Amino acid sequence: MLSRTADHLYWMSRYTERAENTARMLDVNYQTSLLPQSAAVAQVGWEGLLAISELLPTYKAKYGDEIKPRHVLDFMVRDESNPSSIIACLKAARENARAVRGALTTELWETQNQTWLELVRMLKGKDFERDPAQLFEWVKFRSHLSRGVAVGTMLQDEAFHFYRMGSFLERADNTARLLDVKFHAVQSDFFGAASELDQEYDFYHWSAILRSVSGFEVYRKVYRDVISPERVAELLILRADMPRSLAASLNEVVNNLSVVANDLSAETLRRAGKLQAELRYGRIDEILSTGLHAYLTQFLDRVNELGVRISQDFLVPTH
Repeated sequence: MLSRTADHLYWMSRYTERAENTARMLDVNYQTSLLPQSAAVAQVGWEGLLAISELLPTYKAKYGDEIKPRHVLDFMVRDESNPSSIIACLKAARENARAVRGALTTELWETQNQTWLELVRMLKGKDFERDPAQLFEWVKFRSHLSRGVAVGTMLQDEAFHFYRMGSFLERADNTARLLDVKFHAVQSDFFGAASELDQEYDFYHWSAILRSVSGFEVYRKVYRDVISPERVAELLILRADMPRSLAASLNEVVNNLSVVANDLSAETLRRAGKLQAELRYGRIDEILSTGLHAYLTQFLDRVNELGVRISQDFLVPTH
């Protein structure tokens, strides 16, 4: 398989997944911003989202030091100069799909192309201003559709495995960032005693995070108890049966990487397998004792390193 073709498929899936996860992170902040809270607390939440996405300096260069929700939403949704915005991601996904049109099924190409055209129409029609949450749900649905069409129509050859590997590497990165939003918002690396009001706020905050990863009902089914930060963290980090968890994502990365492995990729596969094993045999109490924010930061560094190594081993970079 041509490395350039693999690169386009890998990045097509990464950009589609990134658009979905940007929508999920924005949805968390948008929903929690509707809760009773001070302006200062709300600003910390929006600033944390930008910091986690490594976009705070870029935002401030464009909008100044004041963090306004409307500006953050515009910057993360419709600003094409921001490479992590939803519109930039879906445009890049569509361009990568167009570059390898012959390697895609008709259904998959039409899904990618229609998503881009429909997004442009919706933003021009002011749908986003009327109801940001509805747009976020639409982005998630289109990502689900693209993934389902790929699984249902693509030949499961190397092209398919590069497509899947890109999706799950991006998902691992974004789930870690999404979980970390909470800790930037409260600027704390530990779970401590809280007032009754703080506990009520935390319940709604963690509920919003669970809903953003389609995990609210899953949590109730698995734990059958009130929502606690420790168990939310366990669900999204260590539960391999939770589709958007770090463990589940790394399992998929390793499985697909194993299929396309070559003479150059032994070290990359070893590092991916080591990270997978740490998640498989990890314990949430050990993770929390060292600090969840510190753990997630280290995890993100290692996932980003994996992405670089995959590019070096297999791909002819076009980005």
